[in-house]
Order: sequence, then C-alpha cells, then structure tokens
Amino acid sequence: MSEQPVRIANFSGYLGDRFSALSEALAGDPVDVLVGDYLAEITMASVSAGFASDPKALGDYYAKYFLSQLSPHLKIVAERGLKVVVNAGAFNPAGLAEAVRAEIDTAGVELAVAHIDGDDVLDRLDELRESGHRFEHLDTGEVLTGQGEDPLAANAYLGGWGIAAALGAGVDIVICGRVTDASLVLGPAAWWHNWAPDNWNALAGAVVAGHVIECGAQAVGGNFAGFTSLPRFLTPGFPIAEIHADGTSVITKHSTDEGIVSVDTVTAQLVYEIQGLRYLNPDVTVHFDDVELDEIAPDRVRIHSVVGSPPPSTTKVSIFTPGGYRIVINTYLTGLDIDEKFELLTAQLEGLVAGTEIDQLAISRLGQPVLDPQDQDAATVSVRIAATAPVREPLFGLHRSFMALGLSSIPGFMGGDTIGPKPLIEYWPGLLPQDALMHRVVFADGDSQAVPAPAMTEEFAGQPIQGEPSAHSVGSTVRAPLGRIAYARSGDKGGNSNVGIWTNDPRAWPWLRSLLSTDGLKALLPEIGDGAIVRHEFPNLRAVHFVLPGLLGRGGSSNLRLDSIGKAVSEHLRARIVDIPSELLA
Repeated sequence: MSEQPVRIANFSGYLGDRFSALSEALAGDPVDVLVGDYLAEITMASVSAGFASDPKALGDYYAKYFLSQLSPHLKIVAERGLKVVVNAGAFNPAGLAEAVRAEIDTAGVELAVAHIDGDDVLDRLDELRESGHRFEHLDTGEVLTGQGEDPLAANAYLGGWGIAAALGAGVDIVICGRVTDASLVLGPAAWWHNWAPDNWNALAGAVVAGHVIECGAQAVGGNFAGFTSLPRFLTPGFPIAEIHADGTSVITKHSTDEGIVSVDTVTAQLVYEIQGLRYLNPDVTVHFDDVELDEIAPDRVRIHSVVGSPPPSTTKVSIFTPGGYRIVINTYLTGLDIDEKFELLTAQLEGLVAGTEIDQLAISRLGQPVLDPQDQDAATVSVRIAATAPVREPLFGLHRSFMALGLSSIPGFMGGDTIGPKPLIEYWPGLLPQDALMHRVVFADGDSQAVPAPAMTEEFAGQPIQGEPSAHSVGSTVRAPLGRIAYARSGDKGGNSNVGIWTNDPRAWPWLRSLLSTDGLKALLPEIGDGAIVRHEFPNLRAVHFVLPGLLGRGGSSNLRLDSIGKAVSEHLRARIVDIPSELLA
C-alpha cells in the first residue's frame, strides 16, 4: 500500500467536452492518473439513435473523439509513466483498444493497453430472460418483455476492480465501456493503495471523490449557481482528486487554470444526479449523510468521514429501445395580444394533429415581451412546438401543415425553425445480479482475467426514510428569490430529475430545511404535480435533496420538455420568491 496519495486528474465529463482538456491536464500540475468520462446516459441514447436504422452497426461504435485527443500526447504519457483510464470504448472497447495500439505503434513508444468488457449484455438478453431475469423498470415496475420492442443497447454498470486488475498487471491505458462514472477513479485508487475488496470506508471515499470530479469543470466552478460571487472566468479548468490510503481525499485543480474549488463547488457536485442518502455502486454502498467537507486552503477541499458498506448484489442495466420519432419547431410571437396569438396558434396546431398518428404534442410559450420595446427582439417571445409519432411521415406532415398557416394564422407569423424528425430513444433502467455478468480484463495478446462479483453484498431495502421538518419560527421577513440565500444544482437519472439545495450560511439552515418540506417544494414547483417526491436531508452539507420521479418521462432522450435532462430545474427553483428572514439578508 502506498502511503502517498494518488493524484487523479479528470479531463472529460461527457462526449464532446472541451477537446483541449487533455492537453491542458498534461500542461498542468503533476498527476499520476488521467481519467475521462464519455458516457452519460443521454450520450448512450443519442449514439443509439444514430444507429437506429442499423442496430448491428452500433456494436462497432467507440468514441474516436478520445483517440484524437490522446494520439498527439502518447510520448508524454510514456515518458511520465502516466496511467490513462477512460470509458470511451462505449459499445466497442476492444475496437478502441486496437485503435490506440495502432497509434502507439505509429508514435514508436512502449505503452500497454487493455480493455474491460462484460458490460454489453444485448446479445445475452434472451438467455437472461429465459433464466428468469425480468429487468423490471426501476421506476415503474414494468417488465421489459412486456414492451414488445427490440432493444438497441443493453449495458450493465461495472465496478472498478477490473480497472484495478489491469493497472496491477502493468497496463498503462485502460479502455472501458459502461462502467460507473466513479469506477474510473475507484479502480486506480484501489490499485495504487492495494485496498482489500472489503475496505468499505476507503472504497466509499474513492467513490465520493470520483463522483465529484467525474463531470470535469463543474467541480471547478463551471455551471455553478453562485458564479456571480466569483471572479469572472471563461474557461474553468478540470479537477484533481488526491486520494489518500484511508479513502479521504482533497479536491483541487491545476494551479495555472482558471476557476475555483470551494466547499460550495464541491457540494454542488455532491448533490448532483444522486438518488438519496445511499449511493449505490457495484463495489460499495456510500452513506452520503456522513460526508463532511473542509476548505483547508485556497482551491483545496478535503472530503472525509465517508462511511461505506457492502454493495447490493445487483447492478443497474441501461437498456435503450426505439420509441418512434420526434420533431421540434421553433416559432415566434411579436408585439401586442401575445396571449391571444398563442391561443389561436395552439388551437390551429391541435387541429392539424387531430386524426393523425401524432401521439404527443407539447406547445410552450417562452418568455414575455417588455413594455414599450426599443427593438423588435425585445417585443418577441418564442414558441416551441414538439411532437412525437411512431413513424416519421406524420411529423413531416405536421411541418408542412404548420408552414401552410403562413397567410391564415397570427399577425407577424414567421414560420418556424425545425429540428427533426429524429429517432426517439426510450431509456429503460433495470437490474441484473452481478454474478450474472462476465466482467473481465482483456490484454493485448488476447489473454483475459475474470473479475469476480463482490464476495459480500447487502440487499438494498430502499433509501432511509426521514420525517418532514418541523415549522421554524422567524421574525420579520423579506420577499426575495430563494437564490438570494441558497445554491442549487439539478440533473437527470433516467426519467427522474433530482435537485439539491443548500446554504453556506449555518444560520440559514434551520429556516431552509423547514421551507423545503415536500409540500413546500410542491408549492414552489407546481409543474411536478401530485406525483411522489423523495426527500432527504444532508445536515453536514446543509442541503435538502429531492428526487422528482417521472418528471423527465422515459428519460432525457425521449421527453418533450424544453429542459429535457432537468439541468435548469434548480435555477427555476432559485428564482421563486419566498419569505426570507430579514436577518439572513442583512
């Protein structure tokens, strides 16, 4: 076990993240491992959509974007003895591994490459179903076989022990397909410190560190609700996790990069895209309610007191199925009588789809014109028209019919900018026992090493239940946006949106948790309706966290919301006017 912390630098948070990030990381402070995350759920869905007409071709896909990033730097990677771990293998990690080896040969350097496989279970679905695995939808309980659709992709989330095994065998570059985002960090940390598979607290600490840095610049002030309180920067850098032998970590950044690492920027990432107090990974279950943060120096935040317990016996499987097609038309309303114009346009559109195969139509008005506008832009609001159908032709027909309204609709009719029709991909999250997987490391010579399922597991009985907060008495109050006193971040987990709200003012915590009861959130976000809401508190972070089941339909790749992956739910919430104690705003 190394007594020195392992320094793990992220350089990608999704496929299409800043291309220069790997170059920046290599030009920055010394690190031991470089990790890149390329496979968000919506990325997998969009890639699947691209191959909807030829599903067989999907199996040949890997992220060539990473290959282009890496190739110019292979000599530096070799000279410095760096390790590189990515999930850019997507649906073909073996293919990407071979492509990297070809680039290594061209560069004339010595680097060993291996890939991780076993996550792709598409070809095994029939066998697994016949064995009794039902792949019940995690949110609805539906059985996959009841869908009557042939899935385009089915990938299980693998843990980090395959990555650790590859690094332990002397591999320099590890290419993964669908591993958990945190596995990209847990694997190198477990290898570096030679952790036992049941060192639950250390493993949990690595998962938390991985969760913080997995989304790249978000941990360094990107997409941060409090950005106006920071010095202005245009290109925030990428984070580094220094992980110690006991699993504690320090989140930092390259000293020459723009951005900031603070308790708030780290908290923002901690409450992002989680499901509650227990964070399930294939290797360990993390108890998020125990996590504590300390700012020990500028741009250095220590994460400690993390508690872990055995993982569940199952892991999530992301299944993507074709769900028809979608079109979006953007048009505009200008000037006076905006309400009446919107009402007329809506009635005309509803008439156009009546009797067609169009099964969903969503019409949204965005914004309000200003009083006495000084230019035409200020007098204009946007209207977004989105529709779905099982086949393309009705959507082409909708577009043609909409454009034919040019002389018979509202004054100022501008036509529309159109996107699509494009394939609509539905996301289906299910479970599969880890011992049903064929998780393995595959080396350059074709030899492989099996990665066993966890020897110790605990069945997950559901997120802990917490009671609703009691009322908190306050004195005088001021009507002001919630964002004056609280930060927030939101995102997507399949068809669910999550939102975490926290305050950095200890005096505000009793008031905030009382305000944000389940009923309190429903009052602030009436669009979530009467559906079940999951609420948890993280007192160490002074945060309240909600899961909003079904807000995103069948996932970000298939719903018709403008904010299809829930990233702006938090900013909507912060804009709501509430009664804030005057003393907190003084």
